[in-house]
Amino acid sequence: MAKALLGYVGGSDPRLLAEMRRLQQRVQDLESELNRIQSENDALSAAAQHRGDSMLDSIDIDVPQAEPALT
Repeated sequence: MAKALLGYVGGSDPRLLAEMRRLQQRVQDLESELNRIQSENDALSAAAQHRGDSMLDSIDIDVPQAEPALT
């Protein structure tokens, strides 16, 4: 019955199995790269946030009062 459901008697096609393994490995590689990039992005965001806070604290700019537009 199972052989009939597969559509042929020879079992699984080795090329199909090799392609499946290749794709699974590619997915694992991409997931690893995504995790690495997300960690790097989190670190850069935290550093930028810290740097931005300290830069804003050190800037002492007297912003003039905005003048009205032409009326």
